[in-house]
Amino acid sequence: MWSPRGCVPVPLHPRVLGVEVASVGAGGGASEGETFRPRPGPAPSPLPGCGQTAEQKLGLPRVKRYATAMRARLQPPLPVPVASGQGRRRFPQALIVGVKKGGTRALLEFLRLHPDVRALGSEPHFFDRCYERGLAWYRSLMPRTLEGQITMEKTPSYFVTREAPRRIHGMSPDTKLIVVVRNPVTRAISDYAQTLSKTPGLPSFHALAFRHGLGPVDTAWSAVRIGLYAQHLDHWLRYFPLSHFLFVSGERLVSDPAGEVGRVQDFLGLKRVVTDKHFYFNATKGFPCLKKAQGGSRPRCLGKSKGRPHPRVPEAVVQRLRDFYRPFNLKFYQMTGQDFGWD
Repeated sequence: MWSPRGCVPVPLHPRVLGVEVASVGAGGGASEGETFRPRPGPAPSPLPGCGQTAEQKLGLPRVKRYATAMRARLQPPLPVPVASGQGRRRFPQALIVGVKKGGTRALLEFLRLHPDVRALGSEPHFFDRCYERGLAWYRSLMPRTLEGQITMEKTPSYFVTREAPRRIHGMSPDTKLIVVVRNPVTRAISDYAQTLSKTPGLPSFHALAFRHGLGPVDTAWSAVRIGLYAQHLDHWLRYFPLSHFLFVSGERLVSDPAGEVGRVQDFLGLKRVVTDKHFYFNATKGFPCLKKAQGGSRPRCLGKSKGRPHPRVPEAVVQRLRDFYRPFNLKFYQMTGQDFGWD
C-alpha cells in the first residue's frame, strides 16, 4: 500500500514549531458517494520537498528526536478519493495559503457550508513538501465538482514556503489566493501553545522568542518568522498581482464570521449563501461555531485543539514583540490597503 511518509514532517529541533498537519474529518471534502482509500504507488521519493517542512526550508536547525519521529511514522496515509460519482476532478481555483494559527481551518469549514464550494478536508502540502509527486497526483486528491462549483484546498505553510508562489503560478496564474492573518504576537503565542501541547518540557516562550533568552528577537524561530507577513507577501507579489489576493482578518473571523465569510464569497464570485443564520458564538471555546455543519444535523464546533488556552507570557515580553512587529505590520497594511488594527 502507498504511504505518504515522504509527505510528513521529519524530526525537528524543539525550537522549531512544526507545520500543522490536519487529518480528514467527517465529510472530508469528497463528493457524495465517494469513499477514501490509500492508493498503491511507488515508494516515497527521497527528493527534497516531500518530507521537508516550511521551517526546514528556511534553513532552521534540526536534530533527531525519537518522540517526534514516532509521531511522523504514525501519521495515517493521506486519503485519495476513489473515482466514482458525477463531476470531474479539477485543480483548485482558489487556495487558502496561510497563515498557520490564523484561522484557516475555521474559514475552510465555514466555506464548506456553501453548495458551490468543494474543498479537500486534509492539508495536502503539495506545493511545499510533495511537489515531486506531480500535478496529476495532486489533482487526483481533489473532490469531484460540477460546472459552476469551486474546488479549494488549504495548506497554511504555503505562505512561508519560498517555492510555493512559483509552483502555484505554474499550475494556474489565475489562482485566487486567500490569506488569513492574525496579530503576529498572539499568533506566535498560539503557535507555541500548540507545540507545547505536543512537546511537554519545551523551553519557555521567552527563551525561544529572544536569542539566548535575553538578546534581540530571534527571527530564526518559525513562530516569530511566520508573522513577518510583509516579507512573505513581497515574495508572492513577484508572481501574482495584489488583485489575486484576499486578506481575511483572523480577529474579525471570530467577532464577525458572517461578515468575513461574506467577503470571501464575494471574492470567489459566489452568491452570499453563508450568512449570520449559520453561526452562533460558543462562550466556552471563545469563538463561533456552526449551527449546522456540512452533512450533519447538529451544531458543531471545531476540534478540541481549537481554542486551547494560551500559556501566560509576561507583559514585558509581549510588548517587546509588539514593538518588533510594528514596522512590519505597518508595511503590510500599506501593501494590502487594509489596517488590521494590531498597533
